[in-house]
Amino acid sequence: MGRWTIERAWKWYNEKPWIRGCNFMGSDCINRIDQWQEYGFEEKLKTADREFALMESIGYNSIRIIIEYEVWDRQHDGFMERLDRYLACANSHGITAMIVLSNECSVRTPTYVPPVFGEQLWQPGYHGGKDFKTWYQNNGDNRYSILDDPTIAPKYYEMVREIITEYKNDERVLVWNIMNEPGNGRGSKSLPHLKKFFEIGWEIDPIQPLTADVWRGMKDGRPTSEIECFALDNSDVISYHSYQNYYKNVLIIKQLKEYDRPIFNTEWLSRIAGNTLQEMLPLFYLENIGSYNWGFVAGKYQTYEPSQGVWKKYEEQGYDAVKHLDFTKWQHDLYRPGGRFPYDPAEIEIIKELGKLADEKQKALVNFDGDDFA
Repeated sequence: MGRWTIERAWKWYNEKPWIRGCNFMGSDCINRIDQWQEYGFEEKLKTADREFALMESIGYNSIRIIIEYEVWDRQHDGFMERLDRYLACANSHGITAMIVLSNECSVRTPTYVPPVFGEQLWQPGYHGGKDFKTWYQNNGDNRYSILDDPTIAPKYYEMVREIITEYKNDERVLVWNIMNEPGNGRGSKSLPHLKKFFEIGWEIDPIQPLTADVWRGMKDGRPTSEIECFALDNSDVISYHSYQNYYKNVLIIKQLKEYDRPIFNTEWLSRIAGNTLQEMLPLFYLENIGSYNWGFVAGKYQTYEPSQGVWKKYEEQGYDAVKHLDFTKWQHDLYRPGGRFPYDPAEIEIIKELGKLADEKQKALVNFDGDDFA
């Protein structure tokens, strides 16, 4: 079928409530193997259920979740069942899911070894749950991905095809995020894979739109890399990431609006860098932009800690390299460990109030009778 028309994209978007939610991993998960594998899943799902209920109570209505290929490959039937249960659990709380099918941001180094299943070890104090020393060992665009393996790529395509086909008519799935941060650490090496993922989606023609992220910003109205340009030019709806401040988001949004398609910011909230909920969520509300902040309840994944790239700069370049950041604040996440109390109650009140305003506006539009103004 190919890319949606602008008219179809807006018709789809305008029939939805204002989308607000978070990138979600249960607080008792250290990584996505932990999130999706068979080992410990029943307890992980109970945690997710509690946290979805908390999400529902503040008015969040969607989550962004990232699929893990290795679990699909090694525990296929169980994974497909667990994914469905996860979607059902979220849906029971009025929450849809944006599903991310591939992820450049977690590409592996040439020293890649398959993940270990079972109990996942974690280390306190590390953003991401562990000390990933190899994450930054390659400079520039030299990182390796499992998609570079010619024996894995066809199976990966099979996974993408199977999951989209399974849920192509399922309202619990909101959007297909074809690739997270295309080109992160790889230049355009994954462009053939991104093209293939879009082709698979177009062939299946799901009721949900397809998108891939613009994440390095814009310059003169265009993304700054070849692969992101392809993503923007082929996405049904626009997805962008920005952990920058309010002003820089305004500039990015202005450029993206020129494409006249619905916009989502699918990664934001970095308090230490001045990207705050108090400023960003009202901006997204006013501009009618769907949003997914990073994180919900602080836990083993520890994304409230500064990212490891920050600490690498500090270790190698000293304080001057990081002095613009506010280390007195959490980076991501909205609730303190256990989920009983928010990081900042003021943030939660903003979420509730803006969600209420958006829902009242949507209800008024649904109930609008044009004859009243005839």
